[in-house]
Amino acid sequence: QVQLVESGGGLVQAGGSLRLSCAASGSIFGIDAMGWYRQAPGKQRDFVAHFIKPGRTDYAESVKGRFTISWDNTKNSVYLQMDSLKPEDTALYYCTAVMRGSGFQYWGQGTQVTVSS
Repeated sequence: QVQLVESGGGLVQAGGSLRLSCAASGSIFGIDAMGWYRQAPGKQRDFVAHFIKPGRTDYAESVKGRFTISWDNTKNSVYLQMDSLKPEDTALYYCTAVMRGSGFQYWGQGTQVTVSS
């Protein structure tokens, strides 16, 4: 079992920045990848970015050049630095962890990001 707790969401004006954090606990040694998804009201949950061990990162086209994902092994945490935020980035952001072998995916409870125009 892996538990994920997100933090760092909030309200920011367009053009501003936020940094999301996700702390993992439990069976962390089995985690092969961690990442972020987001879901806006009335829309499906979409991929934002992920970090696959030992160091591959991928981003959705809509956030490339603006968002940066990083992973701190010493703190069992993954971060999402979000710069140049746009109103269309407004969503509930979920942290996810994928287990080695099984591919089972754990989810956090989500943290709200709201970008005002």
